[in-house]
Amino acid sequence: MKMQRALGLTLCLCLLLLGASVYAQMARPVHNGSVYTLSFIRVVPGMGSAYDKYLASSWKKEQDALKAGGITLSYKVISTEAHSPTDWNLMLMVEYKDLASLEANADKADALLQKDFGGDEKVMQGYKERSEIREVMGTRLAREVILEPKQ
Repeated sequence: MKMQRALGLTLCLCLLLLGASVYAQMARPVHNGSVYTLSFIRVVPGMGSAYDKYLASSWKKEQDALKAGGITLSYKVISTEAHSPTDWNLMLMVEYKDLASLEANADKADALLQKDFGGDEKVMQGYKERSEIREVMGTRLAREVILEPKQ
């Protein structure tokens, strides 16, 4: 009886190990791509030109500096219609290689922006000025899904 029980347990263990090795070798149909920070903005009615001016000047310069510093890969501004008075109508997308590089470069990005664009006082003043022409409705961290097996 003990021999049959030991044989049964050994057989189960072998089947589990075989299943695990087959699972580990299975090619997944997708893999992770870039990571994006998404900011959802509601521009105050009538202030679109003022916010566009900020985006095309200060925000673009900051994003170009981060890209040149190897911290980000790209950035985009996406415009859409709001579906309610409290809905966002502009999305700011910033692309990073992966989550690890986003986290690892946070201090480097802060130092670069402080050096090139002013200290905390100037940053806070900018937030205050922009609060009159736009409202940040929320932010998200998103990951691109590449629809092909990882090489």
